[in-house]
Amino acid sequence: MHKRKLMSRLAGRFLLLPSLLLALGGCGDKVAPGTVQVKRPSVSGVATAKIALTMVDDFFEAAGNVKAATTSYISSRMMGTVTALFVKEGDMVQKGQLLLTIDDRDLREKVRAAAAGYQEAVQAQESAKQRRALADITQQRYRKMFDEKAITPQEMDQFDTQKQVAGLEYERLRETVNRAAATLTEAKVALGFGSITSPYQGMITEKKIEAGGMAVPGMPLLTVEDTASCHVEISIDESLAGRFRVGMPAIVSIASGGRPLPAKIIQILPTVDPLSRTFIIKVAFPGVGIKSGLYAKVSIPKGKKEALLVPDAAIVEKGQLTGVYAVDGRGVVTYRLIRVGRSHEGKREILSGLHSQERIIVQGTEKAVDGGILEQLP
Repeated sequence: MHKRKLMSRLAGRFLLLPSLLLALGGCGDKVAPGTVQVKRPSVSGVATAKIALTMVDDFFEAAGNVKAATTSYISSRMMGTVTALFVKEGDMVQKGQLLLTIDDRDLREKVRAAAAGYQEAVQAQESAKQRRALADITQQRYRKMFDEKAITPQEMDQFDTQKQVAGLEYERLRETVNRAAATLTEAKVALGFGSITSPYQGMITEKKIEAGGMAVPGMPLLTVEDTASCHVEISIDESLAGRFRVGMPAIVSIASGGRPLPAKIIQILPTVDPLSRTFIIKVAFPGVGIKSGLYAKVSIPKGKKEALLVPDAAIVEKGQLTGVYAVDGRGVVTYRLIRVGRSHEGKREILSGLHSQERIIVQGTEKAVDGGILEQLP
C-alpha cells in the first residue's frame, strides 16, 4: 500500500516538471533581444604626449644618518657648584661664548695670594739690584785704593767677595720672581676653569647639569655640535670596493625637506664589517642649521642610463596612491599606478607602471576622469 502511494507522488512530480519548463520558455520568448550599453564620460581640455626613453645621469644611492663634523663633550677641570647656566638644548652658541660658571671663590683667593707673593718677590729683587750696584761701586773704589797701595790684598779680596755675593743674591731673587710669576699665572689659569666657554660655533644638543649641581672633573656637563658642516656615513657592499675615491662629488637629500645639497666623499674606511660585508664611506656637506640624527639619502654619480621621464604636472596623487592618466588607442583614459624615482629638472623618473611610447595626459589632469574617453583622439 505504501509503495503504491510513493510511486503515485513521484509520477505527479515528473508530470509537473515539463509544465514548468514550458512556462519558463514562454516567458523567455516575451523578452526583447538586445544588449545594455554604458556611456563613458567625455574628457576634454587636456593635453597628451607619448613618453620615450631618455638618457639621464645614473646614481648609486644609499641612506644614513646625519652626523656633526665635530662633537664636543664639555666637562669641568675643577670640582665646584655650578653657580649659573646660560644655555639650554637647541641654543646656538658662538666660539668663546660663556656657557656656565662654577663657584671659584677659593681660586680667587689663590690668585690674590699669588699676586701678593709676586709683588713681594719683585720688591726683594729690586733691593738686591740696588745692593749689587752699591757693592760694584764700592769694589771699584777699593780697587783704585789697592792700585795705590792704600789697602792690603786681603782687604781687596774681602770687597771682591762682597760684590760676588751681592750679584748671586740678585740672581737668586730674580729666579724667585720667575717662580712667583709662574705661580700667579697658574692661579689665573685655574681661575679660568670656573668659566666654561664654547670651543667653536655650534649648537647645544645635550645638557646634563642644572644650576646648583656639583661639577666633577671629567664629568660631561654639556654637548656642543659644530653645525658649520656635517657628514653622512653610508654602508657600501664590499663588491663595490674600488669604485669610489675621496673627493668624488655626491648629492645629499634630507628627509625632512629642502633642496638637495652638494657634497663630496671625504673618507673611505679601509676595513670591512665581517657580519654585513660592507665598508663605510663618509660624505660631507655644508650643514648650517641641520640637526644631527636626521635621515638622509646620498646619491653618487656613476654614469648614464636610459629612463622614462614624465612631467611633474602629469603625476596625480590620490591619498597614498601615485599614478598618471594613461590613454589607450581608443582614447579611453585609465588611472595607472606608478612607482617614481629621482627628479630631473621638472620631470620624474618612472620605475614601474608605464612603458615607452605609451600616451599619458600631461596637462589638465584635474579634468581627467578614470574610465572616461577623450573627445578627440590625438
